[in-house]
Amino acid sequence: MKKRRTYKPYHYLIIIFLGSLSVVILYPLVWMLMTSFKTNVDIRTNRAKFFPTEWTLEGYRTAFEKAPIANWFINSILITVIITLAVIVTSTLMGYVFAKYEFRFKRALFVLLLATMMVPPQVTMIPRYLMIQKLHLFDTRGALIVPALVSAFSVYLAKQFIADIPDSLCEAAKIDGAGPFQIYWKVILPNIRPAIGSIGIFTAMASWNDYLNPLLMLNSIDKMTLPLGLIYFNSDRTSDLSATMAAAAMMMMPMIVIFILFQKQFIKGMTMSGIK
Repeated sequence: MKKRRTYKPYHYLIIIFLGSLSVVILYPLVWMLMTSFKTNVDIRTNRAKFFPTEWTLEGYRTAFEKAPIANWFINSILITVIITLAVIVTSTLMGYVFAKYEFRFKRALFVLLLATMMVPPQVTMIPRYLMIQKLHLFDTRGALIVPALVSAFSVYLAKQFIADIPDSLCEAAKIDGAGPFQIYWKVILPNIRPAIGSIGIFTAMASWNDYLNPLLMLNSIDKMTLPLGLIYFNSDRTSDLSATMAAAAMMMMPMIVIFILFQKQFIKGMTMSGIK
């Protein structure tokens, strides 16, 4: 017979606190979704009202009619997918090298890599902008992709996971005739799937929601990403709030779906990260 679980008073306090915190976090997202189904008149005259007075898809229709939403979606998807796959490859390869190989200046290089995590992104804005201009990548997808091919945090996370893989597995693979890349492909990657899931979700969310870099590196309307495209519905004199909220809701949905699909890998990757 299954034993009934008893809750102590502080358990209920924790549940109430976490529930209240969840409401605070989720309220702006749900409010944005509800607002996307309102008309501009409804938004301006009934600001305090949570649900629409009259449900409408006017905001979504306006967003597609006034702006190249499809282009922005394609740009965001391509940039996010390429950056995510590139970061997974570079971080796992570099993590593999730092965790399983000994070479000169290894510790110094790893410390230098970690030190880049302490530098605020705003400090590197001008150097990145000048670098992109020198490479003739300004106003292209490459302007967003090239600087994001390597992530210090992802390398660190992958290295910590790979360091926990027993050396005996790699030695056994070597005895069977496997080379470094075969060990990476057949031994390392299958054993760090939670880390790959965490790295993928972190990178995808950061790339998908990035606003500052597209603002600096892109100029053409048809080459914008979704976060940058939201400013297209606002001007100095007027703001189409309904269309803006509709576009923001469409931008939010893919990341929610990705997190729901891969939440187990994400949580497992963070709880088993081996970060010391």
